[in-house]
Amino acid sequence: MDAKTGDISGCPFHGNGDSRSLFGRTNKDWWPDALQLDILTQDGKSADPMGEDFDYCEAFNALDYNALKADLTALMTDSQEWWPADYGHYGPFFIRMAWHAAGTYRTGDGRGGAGSGQQRFAPLNSWPDNGNLDKARRLLWPIKRKYGKHISWADLFILAGNVAIESMGGPVFGFGGGRKDVFEPETVYWGTEDLWVDQGAETRIIPDKNKDLENPLAAIQMGLIYVNPEGPGGNPDPLLAARDMRVTFARMAMNDEETVALTAGGHAFGKAHGAKPSDTFSGNPESEALALQGFGWLTDPAEIAKGNITTSGIEGAWTPNPTKWGGDYFRLLFKYDYELVHSPAGAQQWQPINPDPADMAPDARDPSKKVPTMMTTADMALKMDPEYRKISERFRDDQAALDDAFARAWFKLCHRDMGPKARYMGPEVPVEDLIWQDPVPAGTTPSASAVADFKAKILASGLSVSELVKAAWASASTYRNSDHRGGANGARVRLAPQSGWKANDPDELAKVLAKIDELRGDLSMADAIVLAGTAAVEKAAKDGGFDISVDITTGRGDATQEQTDADSFDALEPFADGFRNYLKTKAIVKTEDMLVDRAQLLGLSIPEMTVLVGGLRALGAVSGNTGRGVLTDRPGTLSNDFFVNLLDMATAWSPVEGSGDEEFVGKCRKTGAEKWRATRADLVFGSNSQLRAQAEVYAECGNEAKFAADFAKAWAKVMDADRFDLTCAKYHG
Repeated sequence: MDAKTGDISGCPFHGNGDSRSLFGRTNKDWWPDALQLDILTQDGKSADPMGEDFDYCEAFNALDYNALKADLTALMTDSQEWWPADYGHYGPFFIRMAWHAAGTYRTGDGRGGAGSGQQRFAPLNSWPDNGNLDKARRLLWPIKRKYGKHISWADLFILAGNVAIESMGGPVFGFGGGRKDVFEPETVYWGTEDLWVDQGAETRIIPDKNKDLENPLAAIQMGLIYVNPEGPGGNPDPLLAARDMRVTFARMAMNDEETVALTAGGHAFGKAHGAKPSDTFSGNPESEALALQGFGWLTDPAEIAKGNITTSGIEGAWTPNPTKWGGDYFRLLFKYDYELVHSPAGAQQWQPINPDPADMAPDARDPSKKVPTMMTTADMALKMDPEYRKISERFRDDQAALDDAFARAWFKLCHRDMGPKARYMGPEVPVEDLIWQDPVPAGTTPSASAVADFKAKILASGLSVSELVKAAWASASTYRNSDHRGGANGARVRLAPQSGWKANDPDELAKVLAKIDELRGDLSMADAIVLAGTAAVEKAAKDGGFDISVDITTGRGDATQEQTDADSFDALEPFADGFRNYLKTKAIVKTEDMLVDRAQLLGLSIPEMTVLVGGLRALGAVSGNTGRGVLTDRPGTLSNDFFVNLLDMATAWSPVEGSGDEEFVGKCRKTGAEKWRATRADLVFGSNSQLRAQAEVYAECGNEAKFAADFAKAWAKVMDADRFDLTCAKYHG
């Protein structure tokens, strides 16, 4: 296992020996008696009450931003009787809410994060690590109601965290709005365990059992955002905690310095809660009675008034000034020796030995009382791990360095899943371009004559339809709608690491890109790659008898290697791409499941996925030029032959011996002669009843033109998936 990244295979579907579903445990597994609304979203019905015409960007830009921030600032100290604020300040509570909204992000598939306000829905609203954050969201409701459509819950969560930091004197790097709410839980693989962390879920890294953290997961136990603060599986070993922290934060795109800054900065504020054993409180919000109206965990007014709150089970503040930013966290961490003790809830934590009275914290509800501060095992890791300690000592001795590092790391935490800076809105968007934002220089829109001239030259260049289509697909299909990374803009397909990805057939790709570069004239490489592939699609359609013009945009820019975080882009490498019939090696998840997963990340519907697979096969655009799935006698011509021949009852299919049930041979039923070779990503369109229904439409006589038109439209959608520089331009002046 890589000590920095936690990677063990490069496979986003790595497991520990047992096959699993693509989706793992679902809400229906956790809460089988919960009201099921899926039936109302059948047949393409949307759960979004705002409707298709709602423009959140336009609504956000009409927001009175300063008034909203003023209201949030006032809320910080406007304590509510039904949920009083610790120390008279909600700031630490809202920081935790924002952190946990953003902290589910993971680089493996780009899913999680604060981008759509998922903390409102199961399972996240009921994760043990999110205990009592239901109250934080309700505290925000009057403000959300006041500003309505002009601020999404997703943006409000993060902005509230920023205002909380500012209100306590902490450093903030900036804020970018633009997170549009969704209105139903997103389907995300969170793991296969059938127990939460508070129910004894096993830790996900156990070297003695040869067990490592499964990709694409980032949390160490089911129901955690990051690591167990008591240590791995509750084992209070700071060095093992450091191991877990390094792996899980790397999975969330954070290096050692960012990890230390975030931990110390977050723990500069507020307290942990472990006043009583957790089994004395009620269940999570999703499992509670109707009368509680979505509240869970602690709901007893008498217990709340006494401050008998339990979330993590750890009890106490980290510093003597829990609502004021400063250097007390590191000062206390290094000033004292710590002993292992138990909280009132029974959790293991660390307490300073013989602390000075001045270094004790006020009681959360009675400032006249003084109580000892504490550290978690995760905090002790910053002192005990050699690499973390070096960084921690530097921050202890240089407050300005900590201020800057925390502000930048917090901004990254809260914005990592937003994608390019073009998607950011509002008056506090930082001017500085950051490499993790995948910056792309502005492009220039070429003239129609320049486009036509290049397309004519590239079609006469000797490059095949297949080669041109594959290069364009390799460039554009990296896009992920989970975190809006990848895509054709920037032409990073010509840069490391993408230029060397096995799925892209590097030698062939280099040849194609060299010719495109030679012929492109004043076109950007990003535009030229897409235009070359699109010209090939149009030619292939014409050869098939269809006069089609594929509608794509131009004006893309070209990124440089210096603007590309190569290590970060490694996470985008396809382990499997069913559209190109590429599979690096057999995984524990079925190949067809990985095809569906990639289609979802591309933002495709079932018909769009279907028609793209069929069209790419007809064009011969398969990785490695293996011919698998190219079920046509005229490769390079856009036709519906893939579907016609796949569904042909004159062909019988059987697995190829030794292929692990991944490759199949199609033989003539009468003669036994081999006709075709295919994979699971091909045969699923004949075996799965829903996909077969799609395939039948495209195989029917009279639907040939429909197939070609649908393919052209879906192709254009993928090519333009990342054009936020155009779609968001009117909101950025």
